[in-house]
Amino acid sequence: MQRNLARVSALVMSVGLSALGLSALGLSALASAASVGAGTPAPAFQLPAAAGSPVGLADLKGQVVLINFWASWCGPCRQEMPVLEQMYRKYKAAGFTLLGVNVEPKSADAVGFLKTTSVSFPILFDTESKVSTLYEVSGMPSTVIVDRKGKVRYIHHGYKPGDESEYLDQIRTLMRE
Repeated sequence: MQRNLARVSALVMSVGLSALGLSALGLSALASAASVGAGTPAPAFQLPAAAGSPVGLADLKGQVVLINFWASWCGPCRQEMPVLEQMYRKYKAAGFTLLGVNVEPKSADAVGFLKTTSVSFPILFDTESKVSTLYEVSGMPSTVIVDRKGKVRYIHHGYKPGDESEYLDQIRTLMRE
């Protein structure tokens, strides 16, 4: 009986330690996910653009930049695209730019989608997911707003109608700084 009790106790301790180890791993993953957050420098990148010349975040210093990670297969991304176009057209003359970063391995899928939904803001291709990994993108669409000094100021995951109001509040605030 005591031997069985000792085994059960050892098993409970082992499971407890395993759970503790998993918790530590989870906390470690959360800690790394927090490395790109509000107030941190926006990771630098340069990607090929649909318009031809590569575009880099460093080229846009001094502007408020909205980076939108999207995919053509993503329903909310498709719904959000015309709204982003309206924002871009309204505020681009005031020092705002928008980068649409397509995350699909085949840029042809994005190009096909853009034939039916045209936008005037730069579309970049992250076919190897290097930039989306750098920004720790975990779902589509994901939006990051960077201030004029190159710091991340706002991060949003997903899209539903009305989310653009929060984007606009952030953009207007940052443009006044």
